[in-house]
Amino acid sequence: MDPQTFNPNSRLRASDQDRERAASVLNEALAEGRLTAEEHSERLDSIYAAKTHAELVPLLEDLPASSGTQSPAATSSTTTPVARRDGRIIAIFGGASRKGAWRAPATSTVVTVFGGADIDLRDAILPGREIIIKAVSVFGGMSITVPPDMRVIDSGVAIFGGRDVSGNSAESERPDSPVLRLTGACVFGGISVKHKNRKPKREAIP
Repeated sequence: MDPQTFNPNSRLRASDQDRERAASVLNEALAEGRLTAEEHSERLDSIYAAKTHAELVPLLEDLPASSGTQSPAATSSTTTPVARRDGRIIAIFGGASRKGAWRAPATSTVVTVFGGADIDLRDAILPGREIIIKAVSVFGGMSITVPPDMRVIDSGVAIFGGRDVSGNSAESERPDSPVLRLTGACVFGGISVKHKNRKPKREAIP
């Protein structure tokens, strides 16, 4: 998306797809080191709170156009819907899981408090090349399973807790590999991220 496709004086209401495409510009800028994680988070919150095109422009005008996106006007109305940003998984004194062919948001928050969460991304439908998970574990645990070709970048912290992230494979080092950016904190809790092969598809019984 070229930020100039948004008119800075326009009162045209922004659509969900407008906001998702603007968010993809921020995601790419974060991956390229143009934005810090804090700047990315602040701008992302502002993008999803924006009501008009004029509110989106200041958040994108100092960033280059995203290489893989189109302007809102160039997108067909039959475009496949993308995942909403504010995916939240909260487990307090309980458990939560996401497995199979579920639609993963571009950015999500997973919180466990005296509970556990099991996130399996091997067959998940991703909204783009990169997703971000803010994982917060307080006296709880979290297990994240990723396919062999996914690169994991962990920038979270552990305070009286642990973060066990398996090393990236040769497959995950390819330029076109999907990326999981993991942020957040463990406080008397733990997070485990492991690479595992995708489960083989079952053949239909004739």
